[in-house]
Amino acid sequence: MSTAAGGEQTEDFVSIGPLLKRLWPSPGESQVTASEIALALSHIFTNSLSPVQTGALLTALHFTGWDIRADVLAKCAEVMREAAAPVDKKAVREAIASKRRKEGKYRGGLCDMVGTGGDSHNTFNVSTTASILCSSLLLIAKHGNRASTSKSGSADILKHAQPSAPILEAVKPSTLPHIYAQTNYAFLFAPVFHPGMRHVAAVRKELGWRTIFNLLGPLSNPLESTSGSKIKKSKPPPSLIEARVLGVARRALGRPFAESLLLSGAKKGLVVCGAEELDEISCAGPTYCWQLVERPNPAYHKKYGSNPHSSAAASRVNVNTYDEDDENYTTSDDEAPPKTVVEIEEFTLEPRDFGMDVHPLSSVSPGRSPAENAETLMSLLSNTLAKDLSPVQDFVLMNSAALFVVSGICEAETSSMGDGDEGEVVKERGPGGGRWKEGVRRATWAISSGKAKEEWGKFVEVTRGIGEA
Repeated sequence: MSTAAGGEQTEDFVSIGPLLKRLWPSPGESQVTASEIALALSHIFTNSLSPVQTGALLTALHFTGWDIRADVLAKCAEVMREAAAPVDKKAVREAIASKRRKEGKYRGGLCDMVGTGGDSHNTFNVSTTASILCSSLLLIAKHGNRASTSKSGSADILKHAQPSAPILEAVKPSTLPHIYAQTNYAFLFAPVFHPGMRHVAAVRKELGWRTIFNLLGPLSNPLESTSGSKIKKSKPPPSLIEARVLGVARRALGRPFAESLLLSGAKKGLVVCGAEELDEISCAGPTYCWQLVERPNPAYHKKYGSNPHSSAAASRVNVNTYDEDDENYTTSDDEAPPKTVVEIEEFTLEPRDFGMDVHPLSSVSPGRSPAENAETLMSLLSNTLAKDLSPVQDFVLMNSAALFVVSGICEAETSSMGDGDEGEVVKERGPGGGRWKEGVRRATWAISSGKAKEEWGKFVEVTRGIGEA
């Protein structure tokens, strides 16, 4: 603390004045780097940046357009994850390993589905509901918060669920292993996992426009790795998040978001934007998509061949622990090409690609309260949704299908989900090569079998047990 004129005590703040002068009006000409911006942003999480300079930084990023650059998003999301409440990822990894179910190209990792918000459509909480449906077959780490621009945010609808609502604040870094031992589903409430964000809340509210923080949320799941894809030697275990579907409210954000995922080392991801500037897969028309696709690296196979135990590969890979899905193999060759490469593919999805009818957004955008949306959620999970809300169910099924497809589970050639599964895999492929109709089949089963409701019930029970202890 230091003493200001008048005897009042003020915080000792870091000054980013030199950076602010270079950021405006032409950061490119001043050779500002994404790392410099991320370092400046990191001071916010420790309350080391004054409100004035915080506002100036967010304003400069917004009006120069640098807050939508892929490298800036990737670096800033990385420092935001580093500032999050520390999670014992080894303990979480051990908890999910005990129940990991590999199927198709899904390796049993955690999955997330989240949007930027800000599309002004006030649609039903589709990504939150879809994440619960997907917990029937996938392990879910749903990152979310209260409403910022809509009437009902992801946390709002869950807090109003009946007959018993989960205690979201009970999901903490220390309780995650216990939660995953009981259920496939966990909701990571942003205020719990990103406590440093409280230091910028007042500034964001006073600015009155959307800032980079409205974009960083979907990229800052606290279980995501902070290690980039360029690390070659002594590679740490990869992120706990295996696959994610991210919705953006503007088409111009699609490519930068996909590229930021790529820069962060992600291998499975789908960024979507409905043609109506909707941060979900649209039930009303086209949806623009940017998908991360992992393929064998020709350079690797040219150098080492397809046999990992060959003499050429032996110097690169620890053959004693090698496995195609091994998370911990090491390399001694700093110049070796990676085994796989990840590329971005762009395509467009339509409701018919899921086998669905077109529904106007007005049929899924009632602008209802969290309590009303929670009632719809529970009716859907109970398979008792009113007929006039069938467009909402189709909307949820399409978005659930997307996460199933991206996870790789729809690549399975056989199906044994459980009671009610007739085992007939829909092998038809659509845009991007995805089995979108197979995803719908699995999502439909999640409802009809009661499996999604079962996982939801386990989540409610375990959080209430923790919260009431």
